[in-house]
Amino acid sequence: MASILLASASQRRYDWLRELLVDSGSEIESNPLVSPEPAPSSGLDVGVQTEATCIAKANAAASEIAISGTSHDLIIVADTLVEDPGDPLVAMGKPDDVVSATAMLLRLSGRRHRVWSSTALLWSPESERKGIEILHGGWSADIWTESAIVEFDDLSERILSELILSDSWAGKAGAYDLAGEAGANANLVEGREVTVLGFAPAAIDALLEALN
Repeated sequence: MASILLASASQRRYDWLRELLVDSGSEIESNPLVSPEPAPSSGLDVGVQTEATCIAKANAAASEIAISGTSHDLIIVADTLVEDPGDPLVAMGKPDDVVSATAMLLRLSGRRHRVWSSTALLWSPESERKGIEILHGGWSADIWTESAIVEFDDLSERILSELILSDSWAGKAGAYDLAGEAGANANLVEGREVTVLGFAPAAIDALLEALN
């Protein structure tokens, strides 16, 4: 039985992963990283920004697990950024407040945009598997980065107000949750839904393979 830590504050990611692994016999828990999340940079493709943040999170997770003294077979970290529909070098992260959430949703209204998710699987020092990225304390990681395209309907003032008042934007890249309130006004037009929910599909495939 594998002991898995999802190093994330996202309840959506945890619920989705727990349901996926319900019959695997694995134990999964979720705890956010103590280290502050790196802010999106600028001047780079959003996919590159997403992967860079995921690598930073992977390094933080390996360091924090060594300090805590807890034991896990596998750690999962992930990062998701929404690409501005008008500029592939501008990333939309998590909104800070109602004003920034409203601005993001107005920017996405009636347009298509690309969503990037990067996911790292961290293998423990005792694992037979060794990842490409060498981390603190003998941990190593493999990282996958993929994208999907989402299209928003034109958001009326009423719908926009409902989305903001619902607080469904809180903690969500681009200020929306495709599996939540915004799902009635947004459609996946390319790629896999799990990418928009916060995981690179290839990483999930590799996780399931490793657990079999």
